[in-house]
Amino acid sequence: MSEITAKSANNGATMNWLLFPAALVVGLSLGLLGSGGSILTVPVLVYILGQDEKIAIASSLAIVGLISLFGSVPYVRDKIPDWRMVGLFGIPGICGTYVGAWASVLVSGEVQLMIFALVMLIAAWFMIRSALLVPVAEERPGTAFKPRPLWVVIEGLFVGALTGFVGVGGGFLIVPALVLMGGLTMHCAIATSLIIIAMKSAVGFVKYVELLSFSAIDPVIVGLFSLMGIAGCVLGGAIAPRLSQGRLKQGFGVVLLVMGVLILYRTSVSIVGV
Repeated sequence: MSEITAKSANNGATMNWLLFPAALVVGLSLGLLGSGGSILTVPVLVYILGQDEKIAIASSLAIVGLISLFGSVPYVRDKIPDWRMVGLFGIPGICGTYVGAWASVLVSGEVQLMIFALVMLIAAWFMIRSALLVPVAEERPGTAFKPRPLWVVIEGLFVGALTGFVGVGGGFLIVPALVLMGGLTMHCAIATSLIIIAMKSAVGFVKYVELLSFSAIDPVIVGLFSLMGIAGCVLGGAIAPRLSQGRLKQGFGVVLLVMGVLILYRTSVSIVGV
């Protein structure tokens, strides 16, 4: 554990100015799509700032949680989120997140990053596939799909475990689930997703702090990343209704596909020592 803390201490001295545009993009993705924040945050913290994988996951949970919380404020003010779905998905998600974070001590950070890359590839598929749901959900709001509360609860547990284990907010799974199983419109699903992500991220971060110690987290990086991300999320939320969700998701899915392959390759090489 002391080794992780030492590596963290070195991170603050190697601040990379790419952090700021990267944080803005993370916020934009959350504001525009209700997902994608942690999928981008963890690689930024690991490859641009050189953080240890476990610290990057913990920091990502804090950053994405804060961005999602602030990003949800305009939606809450306009009474867009579906609070029933917040409960059905969010409460099981919190339980799953705690268990996933606890289980993360069973594997190395490199293994977590490899699993993260696989999740990124799955996210790319979901992003591209869910783009096909957008026209249906917008044409027949609230009635495109029959609500399936039990399946919402089950997926909440699964996505929560994923959040705790590899630090992804899971918006790429939450939004399609809320549309397909919750019967929400895409706009309502995005608003609801931000609240759920904030809830799960808070629990996951607390558990990681318990496992790593708070001194392992760099508050400057978390603070700066969060501020820029919040600005991007507010901007994304403001322009989201004017843009094609389908095209945005398809484009973002392609970006995730490329990044996932690169991270998987790089992590595999690191593990086998080639």
